[in-house]
Amino acid sequence: MVEDWLANAYKDMSRRQFLARMSATGINLAGFALASNSVAGEVIATSTQGLITAEGKVMSEAFQVPLYEARPSDAGKYPVVLVIPEIFGMHEHIKDVTRRFAKEGFLSITFEPYAREGGVLHLPDIPSVRKIVDSVPDKRVMADLDALAAYAKQHPAARPDRIGVTGFCRGGMYTLLYTAHNPELKAAVAWYGQIKPEKKPGIRTAGPLDVAGHIKTPLLGLYGGEDMGIPVDDVKEMEAAVKANGGTAEFVIYPGAPHAFFADYRPSYRSDAAKDAWNRCLAWLSKYVKK
Repeated sequence: MVEDWLANAYKDMSRRQFLARMSATGINLAGFALASNSVAGEVIATSTQGLITAEGKVMSEAFQVPLYEARPSDAGKYPVVLVIPEIFGMHEHIKDVTRRFAKEGFLSITFEPYAREGGVLHLPDIPSVRKIVDSVPDKRVMADLDALAAYAKQHPAARPDRIGVTGFCRGGMYTLLYTAHNPELKAAVAWYGQIKPEKKPGIRTAGPLDVAGHIKTPLLGLYGGEDMGIPVDDVKEMEAAVKANGGTAEFVIYPGAPHAFFADYRPSYRSDAAKDAWNRCLAWLSKYVKK
């Protein structure tokens, strides 16, 4: 069944041809989200050469939250970037992005927000994923991120006073919320995070726009002009709200780019927008976190 899904990414190829193509480029598709429906065919694979990577756990609200970290193999202390996963959790794409930050001189740490529910990688469709993800209280995710930040501060390879955060999709929304929650962060980069999410009792009492006035950490937003779930007007409103309260913010909108334009394993991937956004992200984190 999984192989059939993978083969459907290239409808003009047989399953054997598709898997052969992926194998020839060195791509191991294990660990990617089943519910993402297809692979874009431009999957980026970042090697561990020159890096130290590790899996572990951090205690948060009486639960051991799984984490994945990567850093340069050279001895030293590195600025930290916390990577908040998209709606599919800590799957292979997010781990790869974590390694990409490590290649740029960061101690990069990500985690599995949905481990308590057994994760969502195995789920076959978006409604099944949303059923789990939408039931997770924002308060719990903020607590997990606090635990992750505390872990980073104690890490022997970390510069404990130089911590930034970034996140994608649902993780982009959490990036905005966490930036308002934790004033100790040095920088934040939100990738197409929802500005006006639905509010639900016990799950979410405030969205990013509601807490924009609390954001004083330098904030970069990266959004697609054709994102069907996040109107451009919302993006502009968020940027204006942060600036109106004395915050430093820059929100970039990529014309023609859809939601998840950075997700190289999905058809939504747009290489030009993704590359420009990645460079802006690195420049932002270098300016405010590395110094």
